Amino acid sequence: MQQSVFKHKGIFKLESGAHLSDIEIAYCAYGKLNAEKNNVVWVCHALTANADCTDWWSGVVGANKIIDTEKYFVVCANILGSCYGSTSPKNINPESNEKYGKRFPLITIRDMVNAHIALRKNLGIEEIKICMGGSMGGYQAMEWALMEKNVIEKLILLCTSARESAWGIAIHTAQRLAIEADESFYTNTENAGAKGLKAARAIGMLTYRNYAAFAQTQTDDDDTKLDNYKAASYIHHQGDKLVSRFNAHSYHVLTKAMDSHNITRNRGSIENVLSTVKNKTLLIGISTDFLCPNAEQVFMAKHLPNAELKIIESGYGHDGFLIEWLKITEAISDFLEN
Repeated sequence: MQQSVFKHKGIFKLESGAHLSDIEIAYCAYGKLNAEKNNVVWVCHALTANADCTDWWSGVVGANKIIDTEKYFVVCANILGSCYGSTSPKNINPESNEKYGKRFPLITIRDMVNAHIALRKNLGIEEIKICMGGSMGGYQAMEWALMEKNVIEKLILLCTSARESAWGIAIHTAQRLAIEADESFYTNTENAGAKGLKAARAIGMLTYRNYAAFAQTQTDDDDTKLDNYKAASYIHHQGDKLVSRFNAHSYHVLTKAMDSHNITRNRGSIENVLSTVKNKTLLIGISTDFLCPNAEQVFMAKHLPNAELKIIESGYGHDGFLIEWLKITEAISDFLEN
């Protein structure tokens, strides 16, 4: 699927009080908008994903999948601050004619959703049948349901929470400390912060999986080893993979944005805010997820008026929302049929 770019001319105000100028939002669209314009599914992606949800979520989105691109008009937009085509630290600031780099302003989940809303309007979409996302994608979907109460019909939220936890903020802070310890992070070179990003990814991998998953897949068979362990090689490999495709300044910006996720900000108590989300909602948790534990989904299910909760048994931890597509498909199918 070819990626398109929406160009939003003029000042784009940010929640912090800062602004960006002439932002661009990269997006992919699949299928066709029907005559009634009521078959839109908007997929919100997580931290280091991109707009091509048929690639990173191929078991869930695509022709003849549960989110069927032959039936639905599916849109996925690269989030503001990401380095996959939307305005990010990699871009040239039109006001200074220099790369943003570390000078990119603080952005929030609400800013990302405002960019989605601008794209929605540009595409002529007036209603969204399903808005869905996992992890950080779920943050966006929840905020959107609160920011445009009459646009979204159904929500599908996977491995997500109503606000970023102290645990999550601590993890992101540790990751940013790793990036900031790389002196090249403070430059505007092409590979700025690469070593720090690799270390940040290593921290992240420990939270995306769990003890049992590493024990099962990364334990060495050779009991005579003194170095070069399988688990160490795996962590190095995952770090190198991310460095080859992502940007340290974007990672720094986006983890800060994740920290900002809090549906109660300027709205009231978390219980009261959740009670105002009337959308029919499917919450999916992964049994072994300790980055965003099931307690978060249980709490939301208790306070959302029209929610149902499905906990998927899986050994994959937080990454289960990307991997367990057969079980996710079954849960979504039951939800949509009911």
